[in-house]
Amino acid sequence: MLINEHTESLISERVKAIEAIADQLPAIVIVHRIEDFSVVYMSPKGLSLLGVSLDELKQMRAEYQHRFFNIEDSDDYWPKFKVMLSKNDMDSSISYFQQVKLAGSENWAWYISATKLFMQDEEGNAFLCITTATAIDEMKHMPAKAERLLEESTFLRENYQKFSTLGKREKEILKMVSYGKSSPEISEELGIASATVDAHRKNIKKKLSISSYYDFAQYARAFDLI
Repeated sequence: MLINEHTESLISERVKAIEAIADQLPAIVIVHRIEDFSVVYMSPKGLSLLGVSLDELKQMRAEYQHRFFNIEDSDDYWPKFKVMLSKNDMDSSISYFQQVKLAGSENWAWYISATKLFMQDEEGNAFLCITTATAIDEMKHMPAKAERLLEESTFLRENYQKFSTLGKREKEILKMVSYGKSSPEISEELGIASATVDAHRKNIKKKLSISSYYDFAQYARAFDLI
């Protein structure tokens, strides 16, 4: 969309208001243009962690996403963002985990982020969004549930391709094995031969590269079979 001088002035005022308190906030603040997800503003702490200036980020435009973030994470948050944008709801927000490549590091750092729509144009359509991001390792008292969610998110991302190779019957047997049921018990419940169940179990182990009941249960929990 084309931004006129009046709108640019309004953006500048909103950004200045954020700048005035940015150093007092416990999270990094980022303002994006929704049109191409280029950066309008990032608080000094975030710029320092990435090792760039605000002008450099602006020049990168949307490319900064590919340079500093694990794009695979967008499979989780992008559908949520599109729903929020389609509703044009200025009061709602979405939260999600992100992996960030910080300056001087070869490893991904985990952050928990929250995004909401920030400014609308004269026709009432959102064109800016604002995000706050906090490093997981800074959350000293993060609930155990949040830790489990992070672990499950990682497990899902790393093992989705393997899980997708399972057929409907294999997923059914995976679920039953995770409950501790034996091949004869599964055979009786499904009305198939015990040897057939054993063959399915062998194929599941091979496809998922697993061997123990714990492994079966981990997949069943992660992919909502139990």
